[in-house]
Amino acid sequence: MEIDAILGDELLEEVLRRLHPHSFFPSSTDDVSLVSKRWLRLYRSSKSRLDLSLSPENCTAPSLSSFLSHFPHLSFLHIVISTVGGCGGDAISAFPDQILHSISLSCTKLTTLYLDHATVSLSPLLSLSNSCPHLTRLSISLSTSVSLHWLRFFRSLQTLSVCFKFVPGESKHLDDDASGGKYFDAELKLENLTMLYIRRGGYGFDWLWRSCKNLKKLQLVRCQGIGDDTSVSSFVNCFKGLQEVELQRCGFVVLEILSKVLVNCTSLNSLLIFNMASSYGLLHQFITHSRCSLQQLDLCLPHDLINYHLSAVADRFRGLLSLRLTLCHLVTGEGLRTMVLAMTNELQELALIDCKVEPGLLTILGQRFRNLRKLDLSYNGKLVDDEFIALLASCNCLRELRVRECEGLTNASVISMFKSCKQL
Repeated sequence: MEIDAILGDELLEEVLRRLHPHSFFPSSTDDVSLVSKRWLRLYRSSKSRLDLSLSPENCTAPSLSSFLSHFPHLSFLHIVISTVGGCGGDAISAFPDQILHSISLSCTKLTTLYLDHATVSLSPLLSLSNSCPHLTRLSISLSTSVSLHWLRFFRSLQTLSVCFKFVPGESKHLDDDASGGKYFDAELKLENLTMLYIRRGGYGFDWLWRSCKNLKKLQLVRCQGIGDDTSVSSFVNCFKGLQEVELQRCGFVVLEILSKVLVNCTSLNSLLIFNMASSYGLLHQFITHSRCSLQQLDLCLPHDLINYHLSAVADRFRGLLSLRLTLCHLVTGEGLRTMVLAMTNELQELALIDCKVEPGLLTILGQRFRNLRKLDLSYNGKLVDDEFIALLASCNCLRELRVRECEGLTNASVISMFKSCKQL
């Protein structure tokens, strides 16, 4: 206790701050709060990150505001909202808005906010923009009837994730804020944008695409479209500096997006396509005619990718550093072999997940890609020890290695990992 008396608040707070979040024993950092009320106060004051699970049954807006006020330096807040009976529909629907209002009152230094499993409305978002001017990352869910014009009030926002939830019977007319009138293009600072569940013909995206002139990464997940007819024509406005595109389970809209990227985007260096509808030749056209210099390509196309696509990839994208192929059932072992032989030896990451990795391919991989840093051969039951051990001896720069469900490998392969892969 004499040492405790000697340590001033600022010094003790700095000590507590250095204990987390990268402590080897995270639970021990929580134990310091049990020493005394002073340590509890300083421990809370030292925390910059908080993860909470809340529901109307265990939390009210005043109690949350009071709780958050004990964390004056909070910059990262992740809240998962759950509902487990006991509350009426009105209480449940109003709860996320109450949470946002509480955050606005207590977390003025916030830079990152993730709010999961809850739909918020316009008013608390406007309050949040006024109270948290330093917010750079935001993840929320919105009703499809809420417009996106509130984004112009978040002047520091760089990363945004929005999950759209359709409510049966809701109006197609978008909510407006108090300013009224026509909205003009804004110069949003958004660099990373993730959109989930955009409906075909959805309203309100025209303004967003016209205002995203600094976008570097675009991720679309389970989207049926990119907006109404006006939005489609404005979509190319965000392509000028676009570097990464991820399209996950977006069906036929992938074809529309790929065709626009092919014509309008020259800065793309990373492309991920997961489970698209049949490309009707557009994928091959994109590969062979793209003006982009792709460095990362990630494809999960069980029903569309075939051998001649891989040959085109090896021929067209000579600067490829990362290639990930998943569930490419129509690609044969010979197709993989031809692709590997045609590629340059600069590849640093390779994934052949649940592909036809047949005998002899690993030997070629080891000879061809001695600079590999990451390798994923998961779900390939035909892998055997001899070839795999020879591969490890050649690729001794590996830092990440995944062989999940490779049932043909035994303890001999595990021992070889330790002997050959010193940087693993």
